[in-house]
Amino acid sequence: MARDHWDTEQHIKASGMAYTFLRDNIYADLFPYLAGDDGVLRGPAGHGRVAGIAQDDIADVAALVLQRPHEHAGATYDLTGPQALTLGDVADTLTRVTGRTITYEPETVEEAYASRRAFSDSQWQLDAWVSTYTAIAAGELDGVTTNVADLTGHPATSLEDLLRRR
Repeated sequence: MARDHWDTEQHIKASGMAYTFLRDNIYADLFPYLAGDDGVLRGPAGHGRVAGIAQDDIADVAALVLQRPHEHAGATYDLTGPQALTLGDVADTLTRVTGRTITYEPETVEEAYASRRAFSDSQWQLDAWVSTYTAIAAGELDGVTTNVADLTGHPATSLEDLLRRR
């Protein structure tokens, strides 16, 4: 989906209108839903890391930008959580905080497509799901920024704190 987002940004820039882009990493709020009923989080992410961000942190940044749009015109903010975690780390955190045993099991790309086909026949949807994991494996989602803290004055929410708030 990053290609579509990039195309959208280019279109907006070319239009001449004022803009501020918020590029959020994967929503950390979704991590609890990645594990199946069997307690296994599967995907072709290997040992890659992801700096998932809490949706509340994105909302805080968006509200700030909307209150002072001229101060942020032309800016692009990469929004991440405070640390980059492997999916094994995510599973361990889910287990520790929720009490439900969650494990991470790497899949091949082919296995990922096959396991998700039961949920959708749409090729673009399957590609989006699987490419999220391959982006993690490739290191495309592991960068950590301080933009949440720099803009809002509060640190980005850790996965553990996010889960404890639920």
